[in-house]
Amino acid sequence: MKFCSQCGASVTYRMAPDEDRERHVCDACDTVHYINPKVIVGCLPTVGEKILMCKRAIEPRYGKWTLPAGFMENGETSADGAARETLEEAAAIATNMTLYRIFDVPHISQVYLFYRCGIENDEFGIGPESLESALFSEEEIPWDELAFPTVRELLREFLQDRQVGEYPVRNTVIDYPRR
Repeated sequence: MKFCSQCGASVTYRMAPDEDRERHVCDACDTVHYINPKVIVGCLPTVGEKILMCKRAIEPRYGKWTLPAGFMENGETSADGAARETLEEAAAIATNMTLYRIFDVPHISQVYLFYRCGIENDEFGIGPESLESALFSEEEIPWDELAFPTVRELLREFLQDRQVGEYPVRNTVIDYPRR
């Protein structure tokens, strides 16, 4: 951030009064600009014993498989955002959504929220950010072609949870040392 959104003056990254960390502060009007974590929301849609996944048509990880997910928009709930992403990426209407998985990723200032869900009328397709979408049984999941480690972990846990019939909400912190 270089300029203040309130007055247009330059900002400096420094300690502001009553703050516990450095922030972007306007040199003219002293407005403190907060830059907060991004929230990624998505779904783990199932049809019977199969999981709906999408092959990415965008970077990062173009051509790799993932669950429908993306950035939460202002003015929407996390569940609404996850449902929107499922519609956009897999042309599927999420139903019976239940919060299932949380990943805190502080080294890139992101939080991931995933919901278990069904899809209306078992119908799905391909959205503009997907090359294809498909249902996978446990044996068919393309483990070597998954886009993100969080999706791999979520799928492994889901398959274990499904065997015992219990789906606890889990939260994992994924933190790597800053360079």
